[in-house]
Amino acid sequence: MRYFFEIFACRVLGAYLFISILRLIRKNLNMNDINVDRFIRTQRLLGEERFQLLQSKMVTLVGLGAVGGYVMEGLVRAGVTRLRLVDFDTIQPSNLNRQILALETTLGRPKAEVAGERALAINGQCCVEVLQLFAGDDTMEQILDPEPDLLIDAIDSLNPKTQLLQAAYERRIPTISSMGAALRTDPTLIRSGDLFATSNCPLARHLRKRLRRRGVGGGISCVYSIETIDFDYRLPEAETQLGETPYADRGRQRNVLGSLPTITGIFGLTIANQAIMRLAQLTKYPSD
Repeated sequence: MRYFFEIFACRVLGAYLFISILRLIRKNLNMNDINVDRFIRTQRLLGEERFQLLQSKMVTLVGLGAVGGYVMEGLVRAGVTRLRLVDFDTIQPSNLNRQILALETTLGRPKAEVAGERALAINGQCCVEVLQLFAGDDTMEQILDPEPDLLIDAIDSLNPKTQLLQAAYERRIPTISSMGAALRTDPTLIRSGDLFATSNCPLARHLRKRLRRRGVGGGISCVYSIETIDFDYRLPEAETQLGETPYADRGRQRNVLGSLPTITGIFGLTIANQAIMRLAQLTKYPSD
């Protein structure tokens, strides 16, 4: 009887191991199918050579809010696999109306951490580095070393934006910068061009003045809007803050500006599209 049970147990165990191996093989086969199909539409549009070029490039993205979150989304879904994601902030209730990273389940969490998780959820083969840092003169080496093939600036505060663009300019790092998307309602008035040739964008105007004083010239690509806007500031203290935010004492408090998910999303995806074209060497820019 004991011998019978031992034989039975061995057969059951063998069957269990066999089924487990089959499931593992099936899972691997399914993942292989996913990996083959994942970027097939990007490959057919760009061609294999340019797609491989796209995948070989490294992008540093600073600012993961209303614009930057959509930049990250577009890059990862297109096939960019080497990313450094930088943001000091945490996700707040006021972000829910326009930021792709903002969910009820992510409130209070660091934006950089959530962005990294989302990138890996889209493509588990991404090489993603997450930095919860405030962009300032004292953190530039951490942000820009090693130098990326492309820097994307999606910061919405003037001082750190100025410092980042100056550092990139001095290091000759190709850059695409987002100008102001808040208070705009007309997507047909969104434009792209050199930062020093923009018009009707208050943020770009203030930025140019600061950059000129620091010896920075043309060659910085940007996305901006020519829509005429009326500023209607509200005090930031009215917002609820969840979670701990390192570097919360850095920089000036930002004014609360009205914005829509549509316009900020179009800004972000426009920047992502420009980045894809540039990385795949389908478009030439003045600074190239």
